[in-house]
Amino acid sequence: MADILDQLLGNDTFPKLLVRNAGLHPDKVALREKEFGIWQPFTWREYHDHVRDFSMGLVSLGMQPGDKVAVIGDNRPEWVWAEVAAQAAGGASVGLYQDSNLTEVAFVIDHCDATFVVAEDQEQVDKILDMLDKLPKVRNVIFTDPRGLRKYEHEKLLSFEAVEELGREFLGHRPGAWEEHVRRGKVSDVAIISYTSGTTGFPKGAMLSFRNLLSMALSLNSVDPKLPGDEFVSFLPLAWIGEQMMSLSSALAVGFTVNFPEQPETVMENIREIGPHVMFAPPRIWENLTSTVQVKIMDTTPFKRFMYERWMPVGRKVADLRFQKKPIPAGLRLLHKLGHWALFRALKDRLGFTHLRSASTGGAALGPDVFRFFHAMDVPLKQIYGQTEISGISCIHRNEDIQFHTVGVPIPGTEVKISETGEILSRSDAVFLGYYKNDEATAATVSGGWLHSGDAGYLAEDGQLVVIDRIKDVMQLADGTQYSPQFIENRLKFSPFVKEAVVVGKGRPYLTAMLNIDMGVVGKWAEKNKISYTTYTDLSAKPQVYDLVQKEVDQVNETLPAAASIRKFVLLYKELDADDEELTRTRKVRRGFVEERYKVVIDALYGDRGEVDIDTTIKFQDGKTTRIQTTLLVRRLRESAGKAA
Repeated sequence: MADILDQLLGNDTFPKLLVRNAGLHPDKVALREKEFGIWQPFTWREYHDHVRDFSMGLVSLGMQPGDKVAVIGDNRPEWVWAEVAAQAAGGASVGLYQDSNLTEVAFVIDHCDATFVVAEDQEQVDKILDMLDKLPKVRNVIFTDPRGLRKYEHEKLLSFEAVEELGREFLGHRPGAWEEHVRRGKVSDVAIISYTSGTTGFPKGAMLSFRNLLSMALSLNSVDPKLPGDEFVSFLPLAWIGEQMMSLSSALAVGFTVNFPEQPETVMENIREIGPHVMFAPPRIWENLTSTVQVKIMDTTPFKRFMYERWMPVGRKVADLRFQKKPIPAGLRLLHKLGHWALFRALKDRLGFTHLRSASTGGAALGPDVFRFFHAMDVPLKQIYGQTEISGISCIHRNEDIQFHTVGVPIPGTEVKISETGEILSRSDAVFLGYYKNDEATAATVSGGWLHSGDAGYLAEDGQLVVIDRIKDVMQLADGTQYSPQFIENRLKFSPFVKEAVVVGKGRPYLTAMLNIDMGVVGKWAEKNKISYTTYTDLSAKPQVYDLVQKEVDQVNETLPAAASIRKFVLLYKELDADDEELTRTRKVRRGFVEERYKVVIDALYGDRGEVDIDTTIKFQDGKTTRIQTTLLVRRLRESAGKAA
């Protein structure tokens, strides 16, 4: 098979692709940002000029090949300008999650040996300046939003515009320097260091080259095409490999337009304004959209509710026949077309999905009902599978072959096999170069060219990959019964009423669960049923809410072997939170930490009491604290629940 990068005709780095795009389509909109209520466009020429000036500004400040530039903030044009500028100067970009705490920020900046930090605003600048004495390698902190910073005086603090001006002055003395730096870039160079989520400790920095990132983008594009005229909304953290895959790798290779929302809170409104052709989001986003529609249907007019209840079953029936690869009767096909004009067209417009052609989800399992909901209105939602160490994606559903329990088949150029121990192994040009300053972890992860995912799974007869759980998380009860907590947790979260779930049982006589309710959905249900409440803690303690959630848990138990069904559960008094170190920044549960923090609750689940008293203090991100005193109910389920093994 010919090298897939050959189609780039030598433009095999991000800076080279930027120069190519600016030359071919100088006046085409490359980026768009909503600011002060107005969408501000940036053409490929303007994108190129900002990157050129900032890159040369970094060089004038002493940046050397191999240096690292850390970037922290919301999704903004300045982030991608800084990233590509760092690469053009011969360095690598390192993204940090904007809601990271001081400890996390300090670790990543110090560990990656960053010499420059690009921080979006006053909040992020304050984080860096507060610990600058612990970061001796950092030469300059560069801010992009000057609000609140005009009176700051620090010898290492510079504005983004000031660095660009330095770049223009530098080019005045060395007019060919930009072209020379871009030309030096090689496909094998480290482009980014992407830090993994770190569920069991500090994250590891995965070094990804331009070959890794671009081979993945082009291989994915060959089976899930993006077009130069497409619109994409960038709203997931740019520190995450999934967003890098879309907003940088694919956007630069294909040339579509990337749009940045005004605020995280306005994402769905901004998506509707743009009407993207491409959307990639984790399951929680798709689940939230489904829940939002269901909640609004409860509040809408009787006529609109009637239309929804009349036509949605038609759409679901058509979707199920497509999933089963069965022919759709002519009468049902006609009804579905009528449903498009009566309901689905308006519903898709309301969600901003009128033009959506490529829709995908990954990171965890997505419930069958959510798939049915979107496919009912002809939104072609697909599951993907991958990890940071393989540049984001290794498998994806094909349009004509979507199965709820699988994650699709490998993209071109990627091989997947299952080891003797049941571990998923992958091999492709997208496999990373290794972990930064961690040869031991690299050797344990890549062997003989095969990437060890750490996931347990199997290949179905038709070649589709089925992911079970992390190998280290496949556990045993006291009697030796094996179970996958993640498998059960994902199915619990298929419920619109359950936001987060932690299943406990390792070495115990039976399984139990600690659950978070979805405040928005359960709150709306409570209002409809005239159940008064004040806070999350109060709502989650209501017996009626326990009854509601128990029905969901019972349904999950019916799909599980009797020996591995949930016997008891509690509804936690607060949501699990990344700021409390209970979740990673990509919302994966830090299982060991959570089980230690909620030890009193877990002990009650395995005791004889029907409730547990809680007296604890919660600390918020702004440093404020509040004391919570409440009593959690321990709900016992029928022991007969569950299917025969």
